Amino acid sequence: MVTRLSTKILNICTASICKSKQLDKAETVIVDGIRLGVFPDVVTYNTLINAYCRFVSFDAGYSVLYRMREAGIIPDVVSYNTLISAAARKCFLSKSLDLFDEMLQRGINPDVWSYNIVMHCLFKIGKPDEANRVFMDIVLGEFRPSPATYNVMINGLCKNGYVNNALSLFRNLQRHGFVPQVLTYNALINGLCKARRMGAARSILREFREMGYEPNAITYTTVMKCCFQCSKFEEGLEILYEMRSKGYTFDGFAYCTVVAALIKTGRIEEANEIIEQMQSNGIEPDLVSYNTLINLYCRQGRLEDALKLLDEIEKEGLECDKYTHTIIIHGLCMVGNFVGAQQHLNYMNTLGFGFNLVVVNCILDGLGKAGHIDHAMRLFEAMEVKDAFTYTILVHNLCRARRFLFASKLLVSCLKCGFKILRSTQRAVIDGLISIGFTNESRKLKSKIRLARFLH
Repeated sequence: MVTRLSTKILNICTASICKSKQLDKAETVIVDGIRLGVFPDVVTYNTLINAYCRFVSFDAGYSVLYRMREAGIIPDVVSYNTLISAAARKCFLSKSLDLFDEMLQRGINPDVWSYNIVMHCLFKIGKPDEANRVFMDIVLGEFRPSPATYNVMINGLCKNGYVNNALSLFRNLQRHGFVPQVLTYNALINGLCKARRMGAARSILREFREMGYEPNAITYTTVMKCCFQCSKFEEGLEILYEMRSKGYTFDGFAYCTVVAALIKTGRIEEANEIIEQMQSNGIEPDLVSYNTLINLYCRQGRLEDALKLLDEIEKEGLECDKYTHTIIIHGLCMVGNFVGAQQHLNYMNTLGFGFNLVVVNCILDGLGKAGHIDHAMRLFEAMEVKDAFTYTILVHNLCRARRFLFASKLLVSCLKCGFKILRSTQRAVIDGLISIGFTNESRKLKSKIRLARFLH
């Protein structure tokens, strides 16, 4: 009895020291305990496994299993659950599944938590059918599914594109007395939003409130972003104002979602107002916020202000990403400063970003729109890497310059490479050839387009 009590105290001390990340000290306490005749048990080692996985590495946590066996202590389901969960957190999904198999081979019976993690991993690696089989094993087996089981299932189905199945499971569970949690509603709303089912998402949000829950900032931001993606800007702004009226503290992501949507629709003044609100509320900008601001300034032609923000980003200790530089280059192209755009592209390369096709396409489009079509064609010829957007951009701008024969040849070359060009762009080339009297060439082009569709 005294030994068991002493082991319990040892475990309490070990857990406390591990929480403070002093793993060397925890190891010393265990060694001192053994010298005094107080021996660690499976709980002691499980505490170490968890600490090493969290604060050192997964491999360090896994190595504790060998020490357990050397000490004559058999790992239990908690040992393996801790490792399986740690592997999943680190996105070692196949390792999680291997550990589950190892646990079964060693005769350790999994619990509901084990199955939940395995379902999560299967959904993550795109195997929803296998995840569903595990779910059915739980439902039809000896275990009682936990709320976490249903949350994993609904979230996984939504993220794998099976929103109808997720909604059906949700309704079926409700009929059997399941009380959804905030996480359940958020997962379902997020899935419906990603499927662009705005009406259903709003309906679930209303139901959410009727159940007595208060939607959190994540819920509101998810629906708001969906509204903007579906071009329902007024509904999105209504959600923003509702969030504000309920006293939610916005994060930079929520503000940037609104500003980005307003910029896309040309509502620059409203975007400026939201930015001012963000700054007056003391929101510390992150890189996404800075990128949104830079985009706003570029849209307004305020290149100097945009470039000043680059200095601010560095002062805040942040590092610009490729999107930051792409926005700047696009802004330079918009005001016709192609020399500056090329210089900034060269600067990007010196920073180690390497070749950026999106940026080069941006310069190509800017040259075409500014009427520098010959310059655009020289740049196109010099490009070692091209994609469907590259071809589409140049074909479209050749049509703008009424150089339909060149556009026709480039279109055929694109189709031979296996790329696809928008039907509207194809139509513009065909109509352009007819408009300048090259009816025969337009018929030949139609035949080549049909042949390319058949081959690819």
